[in-house]
Amino acid sequence: MDDLFAHQPVCNRSLSRADFAVWAGKPQYLIDCELEEADLSGLDLSNWTFERCSFRRADLGNAILEMTLWQSCRGPFANFSSSLLEGARFVSSDFNNAVFRRANLSTTQFHGCKLTGADLSDAKGMDTGFEETLLINARLNRHSFRNKTLRRIDFSQADLRDCDFRSTTFDECLLREAIITGARFAGADLRGADLGGLRLSDASVFRGAAISRDQAGQLLSEFGLQIL
Repeated sequence: MDDLFAHQPVCNRSLSRADFAVWAGKPQYLIDCELEEADLSGLDLSNWTFERCSFRRADLGNAILEMTLWQSCRGPFANFSSSLLEGARFVSSDFNNAVFRRANLSTTQFHGCKLTGADLSDAKGMDTGFEETLLINARLNRHSFRNKTLRRIDFSQADLRDCDFRSTTFDECLLREAIITGARFAGADLRGADLGGLRLSDASVFRGAAISRDQAGQLLSEFGLQIL
């Protein structure tokens, strides 16, 4: 992506929507820039790079953000609703409580990110990747994780209703107290997942999944059953 920039990075500036009009069609590399509550909705920012930038409560709804890179950024409560994020990468960034509702997340990657409380409901796209990411209390209903290997993902208390986890491998993941009504786990390998806090009514969704003997004992104990 670096070869797209024939100019110096933009550093340590507080930017508004008017500043972006000057760069129309010219991908920029922003470092340590302040974009809190900025209105960037509907803009074409394809191939832009953002490093250590603040997007607190920024509006990026309906923006075109294909192939963007977000490195060590902060964007609590940012709005990405219906934005196009195909091929975007979020690395070591904090977007707690951000809204990605109905966004196109095809091939979007989140690595080492904090997405606690984020709303990704009805997000579109295939091959969205999550690794070493906090999704505590996030909304992910109807998302497909099928055939994925999930590493160090914290889904604690997340809304996973109707998600597709078929043939998914969980590696050091947490599903504690997650809402999994209607989710599908057939063929999933759950031996690397913490299943604590699940309810007896949830047991049927794990039909066809693999768990360890220790996990089975833990679940039976939490369901109030005694192993004699």
